[in-house]
Amino acid sequence: MGTDGLHIGISGWRYAPWRGEFYPKGLPQREELRYASHAFASIELNGSFYGLQTPERYRQWKAQTPEGFRFSVKGPRFVTHLRRLREPEQGLANFFASGPLELDEKLGAFLWQLPPSLAYSGELLEDFLALLPRDSHAAAELAGSADERLRHGQRPPGRRFPLRHALEVRHKSFCTPGFTDQLRRHGVALVMADAPSKWPYAEDLTAPDFTYLRLHGAEELYASGYGEKALRRWCERIRLWRNGLQPADAELIDADRRGDRRHRELYCYFDNDIKVRAPFDAFRLMQLLDVHLPQQQVPGAAVEGWA
Repeated sequence: MGTDGLHIGISGWRYAPWRGEFYPKGLPQREELRYASHAFASIELNGSFYGLQTPERYRQWKAQTPEGFRFSVKGPRFVTHLRRLREPEQGLANFFASGPLELDEKLGAFLWQLPPSLAYSGELLEDFLALLPRDSHAAAELAGSADERLRHGQRPPGRRFPLRHALEVRHKSFCTPGFTDQLRRHGVALVMADAPSKWPYAEDLTAPDFTYLRLHGAEELYASGYGEKALRRWCERIRLWRNGLQPADAELIDADRRGDRRHRELYCYFDNDIKVRAPFDAFRLMQLLDVHLPQQQVPGAAVEGWA
């Protein structure tokens, strides 16, 4: 089958250790995104977390990837880490003015990652969630309040399409049903973030039509890979989550909400990039889930005319 709503891929694509391992030797760096987008169904853009990009850059990324591909876009740390969700409107306006809507039909979900030191505050989070635009026209309207330098040459909004948001939390105080209730009211997905650390992990399904999984490493954060047994376990769980179901051993914040049997799309990104495990783990999971792409590129294989 094709992707069928299963958007499996990697977090970022530009890593020096990948060259000669995942990317064939001699592949020009300018071709790395095109190569990766023929191996995976989706990529998580993380450069947007560190600094605002430009509309031209988003348009270039869109043009370099095949039909049916999806990008998820990580929201800026200025909003989540520096401002810590306080008075987020200007930061959000600047972010949406920087061009992510240029991805259009290739836009998957927005990822908002909170810092480990930020504890749960229902009021603070409510203000943030209420500001997140739910469609492209609302985002364009918000972008109209951006700093003048970002509004220069801004294009009018195109077609209206829905926007999806996912929230990754890293403080144990979020493990309260009040938090997951908030996410459900706003239609925001709780990120299932697997990591060998003290970050909380939960599998509550909080968005009505999608879920979001990040795999940071089985044993060593950002470094260790996932073995065959672990990948088969994720495969089984993904098949259940896709149908609004939960495994018998689900780790839930709200144990009374085990599932709703709604069909969901799924975004899954491997973030264990340090030792070049992410692309190979992602490719194997796609195989287990029977996700195939047109003219799919096998990781590490050379492509005639690209080197």
